[in-house]
Amino acid sequence: MIDEKGILFILSGPSGVGKGTVRKELFNRANDLAYSISMTTREKRSGEKEGIDYFFKTNEEFENMVEAGQLLEYARFVNNYYGTPRKYVEDTLASGKDVFLEIEVQGAMQVKENFPEGVFIFLFPPSLEELKNRIVDRGTESEDLVFERLKEARNEIHMMDAYDYVVVNDDVNSAVTKIQSIIQSEHCRRERIASQYKQLLKEE
Repeated sequence: MIDEKGILFILSGPSGVGKGTVRKELFNRANDLAYSISMTTREKRSGEKEGIDYFFKTNEEFENMVEAGQLLEYARFVNNYYGTPRKYVEDTLASGKDVFLEIEVQGAMQVKENFPEGVFIFLFPPSLEELKNRIVDRGTESEDLVFERLKEARNEIHMMDAYDYVVVNDDVNSAVTKIQSIIQSEHCRRERIASQYKQLLKEE
């Protein structure tokens, strides 16, 4: 019997490309994916549960984990740390379940350095004009901030070469179907299962 480990899938792309929307639709369709639970030093909000919404840590605990290399990536926003704990990801993969991580490009590059065996998917906008429209339509950013986000998006698009796959998010359903195809094909990669099949032959 093949004892297959799970695979870490990283979905990334510029701000405003629709990562969250695509991830939600993917999880509506697939119940065999585990969403990567982040770790944070911010205060627990009403209704939030440890190990479900976040893993909550003190600043000292978080910084000790950074020093010990126990995070796949981390960043600091508004005086709070956020990061992806390595142990949770590795334990979930060892149980045979795939883990899905939705993250910004800079964070994805940290994950690639610390966990290169992950599968990296770049979510690409149909055009920069469409990306601008999506950012503007959110109505949460000033004109100057929109300009900065588009400038950053251009830089991030140049980092596409670091990814394994590119999916254009011109339609959410179409994008999710393509990501599901990527997940299926990755489980069929020869190098993932060849050694296990060879072991089966030895056991006969």
